[in-house]
Amino acid sequence: MHGMAWWRRYVLASVVAMAALPGAARAEQPRGEYLGGDSKVAVILAHGQGLDPDSQVVGPLRRAIHDRLGWQTLSLQLPVVPGERNPARFLEYAATFPEAYRTIQAGLDFLRKEQGVERVYLLGYSMGARMVTGFLATHSDAGVAGLVGVGMLGGGEEPLNTNLNLKKLTLPVLDLHGDTDPDAKSAAFRKGLFSERHREVVLAGAHHDYKGYERALADAVIAWLEDQARR
Repeated sequence: MHGMAWWRRYVLASVVAMAALPGAARAEQPRGEYLGGDSKVAVILAHGQGLDPDSQVVGPLRRAIHDRLGWQTLSLQLPVVPGERNPARFLEYAATFPEAYRTIQAGLDFLRKEQGVERVYLLGYSMGARMVTGFLATHSDAGVAGLVGVGMLGGGEEPLNTNLNLKKLTLPVLDLHGDTDPDAKSAAFRKGLFSERHREVVLAGAHHDYKGYERALADAVIAWLEDQARR
């Protein structure tokens, strides 16, 4: 009996010691809106300037992807510059990109280590697209399966300029934009990138907030994700 008690203490001590190893550390869920499940596929979403994880574009998309595909979704709370949400202040966001990259990486770690996800796509809208393309342009080893960009905008230097970031990517891209400014103006500079790998989808009549186009947006995103999943 004494020998068995010693063995149990030894096993317990070994388990505790292994849990204390750096590689065994838990990956905490970053701030945001998470919809889980048993799927091994997930989408990380990044919101627009001054917004939040359940705001326009990302809010409807995170639910549509989860409900219709059964995939896990994690819509992140990314850095927001204090003050009025003024598009003209987008240059101020450059200083927040290192924090945004850490948040995106934390999302990847959480889904892979804690939720058993094996395939992850990134989806960025407006400022969120600037952030995720900047992340991908500087983290080529992130192991992301593909990128969905909604209302991707140029302007500014790297890493703010989505168009410059996209030139460095080799992964599959879905480039969704409206045919009204500013989306159409930025997309015009990407014409040389459009290909089988970098697919362009135009939502005629859509403005940058995509209000009234939620269903069309979800249909286009989900069709592309389903196509990627079959490859």
